[in-house]
Amino acid sequence: MDGSESYPDYCREYGKTCGKAQAEANQALVEELETAFLPEGKKVEYLFAEADGVFIRGLKKKQSMEVHHAILYEGWETNGKRVSLRQPKVVMTTEPIQKFWDEVQATAASTYSLEKARIITNSVGDPGYTAERFQTAFSQSAFPVLNQLDAYHVAQAVVRTFGGGKSEIKEQIRKAIKAHDFSQFTLYLDTYESTQSDKKSLKKVKEFRSYVQKNWDRIFDWRDQVESAPDDARGLGAMESNQRHISFRMKKRGMHWSKEGGEAMVKIKQGILNRTLREAYLKHRTRSARKQRGLKQAIRLSQLLKQPVRPSVGVKRGVVFGSSSSSMGHLRKIFGFSFQPG
Repeated sequence: MDGSESYPDYCREYGKTCGKAQAEANQALVEELETAFLPEGKKVEYLFAEADGVFIRGLKKKQSMEVHHAILYEGWETNGKRVSLRQPKVVMTTEPIQKFWDEVQATAASTYSLEKARIITNSVGDPGYTAERFQTAFSQSAFPVLNQLDAYHVAQAVVRTFGGGKSEIKEQIRKAIKAHDFSQFTLYLDTYESTQSDKKSLKKVKEFRSYVQKNWDRIFDWRDQVESAPDDARGLGAMESNQRHISFRMKKRGMHWSKEGGEAMVKIKQGILNRTLREAYLKHRTRSARKQRGLKQAIRLSQLLKQPVRPSVGVKRGVVFGSSSSSMGHLRKIFGFSFQPG
């Protein structure tokens, strides 16, 4: 199956079955990890991981559900001016956050040997996507997991606070953040705050200050944190573009999803992107056919057991009368023995 396939024909009629098949395959990986029954994985020097959530509409008014989304990749491929991720793998689910991270850990552990890999991660720092979550998911690595705050969201926070136009104070704030100079950051932010008077602007400054202070230790470029970054190393921030796989398919005007339908769709998307959907679907069909055969055998056996059984009374012996020209006489000749009186 080509990974670029938009929606397989075999899933058009049995969409929920396809999604269930992929979900079962993911759960099998989690169970293998719990029993420590994992094959030797691929060895990599660096493994990159990013995670975030996307909200889709539920069936009820003002109801929504979060699609937890992670992407793992080995680096970058360059083709002219086009840059793509090397060997990307995604995990998507609407299930609770712990189950999502279990799947992330199982996917990584079943694909790679992580003991000597440097794990570089990126997230927005929301409660479900903290540095601690990444550390646990990639705990097989002997190195501490680096988790940086997503640079795109930092830039968005700057624009929300200081507006979209050019200004000297905004540039100074950006430079202080990039240089990781907290004293300069505080100085320029205090200066700007002193010039504001309306409550809305002061609230924005307060929220921005809190956001940056809370995540200050995670505001860095990972390339400055390692001894020798790869020659093709780039800054992180692949989630924003990759979440379009969910947005384009599940957030169009008028779309609403049930819990079951939403989970089936994200699992289908995951299977398409990872090129695992066809194999998962065929295995599911094989299991289903085997279960059906087993059920039919059980039904036949049950019916058989319900039939009345006549008790055996042993072999009866008796006298068979009749001349050799009679019917019984002919029968005696066919069997080649004589019937003797008991």
